[in-house]
Amino acid sequence: MMQDTTTVRVAPDEFVEFLVTGAAVKGEFHCSECGYGVTIVRALPVCPMCRGTSWERSAWSPFGKAPSLL
Repeated sequence: MMQDTTTVRVAPDEFVEFLVTGAAVKGEFHCSECGYGVTIVRALPVCPMCRGTSWERSAWSPFGKAPSLL
């Protein structure tokens, strides 16, 4: 149900996907205007800090800093 999305090119092989207030999502997101972070399991809210309506998924991953097993 992520129909309210926008993709912006950053570099030839990278992109940032922005989601708007009201999009049904699950996960960690940051306001693209002020950086405020939220964890959501429903619709994205209006940012409580700056009233922004554009969100991007957090780059954090539970495996991002795991030590190498090789």
